[in-house]
Order: sequence, then C-alpha cells, then structure tokens
Amino acid sequence: MPVKRVGGHRERQADATKSQIARAARALFAEHGYAGTTITAISAAADIPVQTVYSSLGSKAKILERITQSWMEEAQTVSLAQASLQETDVRRQLRLLAELNRRQYEVGSDVVAIYQDAARAGPQMADTLRQVLAAREREIRKFLRTTARHHKPGLTLEGALDITLALTLVEVYRTLVVERGWSARRYEGWLGGSLIAQLLDDS
Repeated sequence: MPVKRVGGHRERQADATKSQIARAARALFAEHGYAGTTITAISAAADIPVQTVYSSLGSKAKILERITQSWMEEAQTVSLAQASLQETDVRRQLRLLAELNRRQYEVGSDVVAIYQDAARAGPQMADTLRQVLAAREREIRKFLRTTARHHKPGLTLEGALDITLALTLVEVYRTLVVERGWSARRYEGWLGGSLIAQLLDDS
C-alpha cells in the first residue's frame, strides 16, 4: 500500500507540473504567438526549469496537446457529445450540439487561434491543424448520422455536414460574440435555432 500511495503522489505531481506548464504556455502563445514563444520563456513564466519542461512534455507541439486536453475537459466535451448522441428528441439533439459548440468556444476560442497561428509557423503544425479539423469533421458526421432520418427531403449527409461546419465555424462565434457583442448564450440559442431551421424537415 505505501508504494501505491507514493506512486499516486508522484503521478499527481507530474500532472500538476504539466498543467502549470500548459497554463503558462497558453498565455504566452496568445500574447506572443506560437512561433514567437520559446521553451525558455515558457519555463520562466511557469517557474519550472527548462529541463523539466522538456522532460514533462518535450516540445511546444506536445504542450499544445496538453492545452487542448485541459480545454476539452473544461468544456465538458465528452459528456456533452455523449448526451447529444443519446438524446431521442432531434431538436434537443441539435440544441445540445449548439451548447457543446458554445462551451468549446467560450472557454477555448483562444486555443483555436493558437492552432491557426501555429499552422502558419510551419508545415508540421499545419498538418497537425488539418488532423484536428478532420477529427472534428468525423465527429460531426457521426452525430449527423443520428439525426439524418429527420433531415429535409433531398438533404444528403454531406450537405448537412457542409451546413453544420459552416454554422459552427469559430469565425462566426468571434464575429457575433467578440465583435458584435452578443452574449455566449445568445450565440448558443441562435446556433441551435439555425441548425434546426437548416437541417430539419418541418413538414
């Protein structure tokens, strides 16, 4: 038993260190850009030795992965996605998708911006962003398969995907919430209503 407790404590310490590094890096990436932020700067901001930063996460790309993990946990992405897939009322399903989208952007639109900035820094991160977007597209397509029988006549799955991807762009969120001053809740209500109006057969 004592060995297990020590191991658990070390794991918690290691996890706390990674979180501390990620928080510092997230602020620096947002302020100075992905390319303009060094591991040395992250080390200083996190008050953690450079070697510990490297041994804990290894690179800026790995640090960004950790930032993303924390973002998804804070946005409750997994639980909301599961709830939307299990919901039997199709309009409620789309409202849940809108809530998920709102929560992701409300707590992490800066992370999306970091990915977009990082993609401009070089081909490796550009490929990483493509993979992230492809994974998002796969999840939305999986969701739309559960609502497809309620879609407008003639609306294909790919057509529904095109509409959903367009409505849920981070640029739309930024325009309405950041630039036009909408509340995040108003954005969520608009998005849910727009998804229902654009996708569902109202006959």
